[in-house]
Amino acid sequence: MMAQARTTTLRTASAAKAAAKPQTNATADHLVSTLRDTMVSLVRRDGPDLSARQLAVFLTCYLQEEGHTVRGLASDLNVSKPAITRALDRLGELDLARRKVDPLDRRSVLVQRTLKGAAYLREIRSIMGEAAPAARKEATEERVSRAVRRAA
Repeated sequence: MMAQARTTTLRTASAAKAAAKPQTNATADHLVSTLRDTMVSLVRRDGPDLSARQLAVFLTCYLQEEGHTVRGLASDLNVSKPAITRALDRLGELDLARRKVDPLDRRSVLVQRTLKGAAYLREIRSIMGEAAPAARKEATEERVSRAVRRAA
């Protein structure tokens, strides 16, 4: 009797996971489509093109609390300090971020936000806001198409 109850529980859990998986895949598909559409829009527009690493450094600096250091960014992103320095060189050229020696610890370099960087973040948010509904529609159409193919 106990084994039967355990088997029923396992089947119920498996069914719940299976039911959740299409939703998870749909969500992932939507997010990837939104990311793609956003990146394509950023590349097509008249403005700076950032590498994936530069964009990761930029977004980390702007979306997390202030007080970032080169050492901290390297640790957070699991890349070398020279890689962070190169990314910050490019962000500095574009005036999207700047470096400043920490007055409390002159060995440490702080990363500061800029007005141009804040405007760039607003632009990214706007582009993503426009891309999200289109990606959601595309993902829905793809799911319907797959369901029709399976049914046929």
